[in-house]
Amino acid sequence: MGIKLFKSAILLFVVFSCSKPSSFPDVFRYNESAGILTLDPAFAKDLPHIWACNQLYNSLVEFDSAMQIKPSLAKRWEVSDDGLRYTFFLRTDVFFHGHPIFNGRKRRLVAQDFVFSFNRLVDPALASPGRWIFNHLARQGDSLDVKALNDSVLTLRLEQPFPGFIGLLAMAYASALPKEVVFSEGSRFRSAPIGTGPFRFQYWDEGIRLVLRRNPDYFETENGRQLPLLEAVSISFLTDKQTAFMEFAKGNLDFMSGIDARYKDELLSRSGKLKKKYENKIRLVRQPFLNTEYLGFYIDKNAMPSMSPERFLALRKAVSLGIDREKMLKYLRNNIGTPGYGGIIPKGLPGYDTAQNIGYSYRPEEAQQIIRYNNLAGTSFTISVTADYADLVKFIQSQLNQLGLDVKMEVLPTATLREMRAQGKLQVFRSSWVADYPDAENYLSLFYGPNRSPAGPNYTHYENAVFDKELLAAARMSNVSERSVVYRRLDSLMMTQAPVTVLYYDEVLRFVSLEVRGFTGNPSNQLDLKRVYKTPL
Repeated sequence: MGIKLFKSAILLFVVFSCSKPSSFPDVFRYNESAGILTLDPAFAKDLPHIWACNQLYNSLVEFDSAMQIKPSLAKRWEVSDDGLRYTFFLRTDVFFHGHPIFNGRKRRLVAQDFVFSFNRLVDPALASPGRWIFNHLARQGDSLDVKALNDSVLTLRLEQPFPGFIGLLAMAYASALPKEVVFSEGSRFRSAPIGTGPFRFQYWDEGIRLVLRRNPDYFETENGRQLPLLEAVSISFLTDKQTAFMEFAKGNLDFMSGIDARYKDELLSRSGKLKKKYENKIRLVRQPFLNTEYLGFYIDKNAMPSMSPERFLALRKAVSLGIDREKMLKYLRNNIGTPGYGGIIPKGLPGYDTAQNIGYSYRPEEAQQIIRYNNLAGTSFTISVTADYADLVKFIQSQLNQLGLDVKMEVLPTATLREMRAQGKLQVFRSSWVADYPDAENYLSLFYGPNRSPAGPNYTHYENAVFDKELLAAARMSNVSERSVVYRRLDSLMMTQAPVTVLYYDEVLRFVSLEVRGFTGNPSNQLDLKRVYKTPL
């Protein structure tokens, strides 16, 4: 016992020290400037919390680097012919992290743990922001129709077929929790988490540092080696991104996600490549990110009462043809992203318009012809935007004014813009959509008639009965390839009315120390550290 305590003390000393990573290669260090408020997966609603929870917990299934579903706590599953019943066959070699309530024994995961965890998530008293993921599940009284047939067989019944449901079960919200620990810890569970994940909770000085240690009982192996390969994960909470960047540049952090405007030109060339001065220390990993950035037009019949629907449609098409997205990305984002010449479905998802046939490439002469033919010169409208994207809209404003339009810009607080957008009080607005789950239905639902704001996210008020009918039918198709064909067709149908101007499909930029090996990612920007290890340079 004394030796173990001594090793733990040495580890914590190294984790908290400012020495270079090579002084202790088994600790992976990164900074989370946004902070972490809880380690309860029921509240993992954004990336900072999801990343931490993904180290501590597992769900029935997970996504690989190609966004394909693969087994996790479930070794396999079956779906009934009617698409309503899912049967999961659980692994029998999974154990929860140690806790005093287990009295020194290893507590094995059983199917009843999911019955408890899923019903806990939807309990109104918990007020979890993730309860929506089980909206498709049938209910029996006040409980979900989730049953443990025995310790290793779990069944779930849906009200209606929804093939995208399996993807929802990969979210941190759907993690397995031990009932006795949750009840024992009560509100303290947020800072005393017990899961089945590759790392277990060690230490948390809130706002300063969070330390997770290797789970010695973790169930996954690779090439005969037990995962995870790291000894610890250390998360710091420097709120200033410039300070965090300096720590990364000095070698005191192993990983940095995204890039701030204050130092993007220090790291990247105008073409988006890593500058030579960092090539011997840093590796740049670029991947598509399931995020579409766009301008949305409020196209309700009352949006522009002085303009006929035909002229309003012509205006929207002229806008989409009149923006040089490649130039915009090069000078404002160092080529981070893919020009938005397709529809709303982003790069990285089945249904994305790889041939770029759907959308509107940069054709200024055609845009000017549309403006002249429809007598649109001098037409005035306002684009609403938050301060973070003001430079983007300034660029768009300049381009469209050169075509003869009178485009104005207003900068609004985020909360104000969201409220006015939901109430249909903005003519044109800059917005984005990040996938909650990796299915194109997630994006097309922005244009589903019954989702009209303020009741749902259809902020443009696009409406098409054929679109609505086929979207519902496609959402029930179990064959991914067939579903993707329909989704692409619906994306094209919607874009003929140009309720949005797609600006770009986002990318994930990850800067990783060259000491780090085995680091991967996927278009949902997950942080998977199970296979990561470090080799001192």
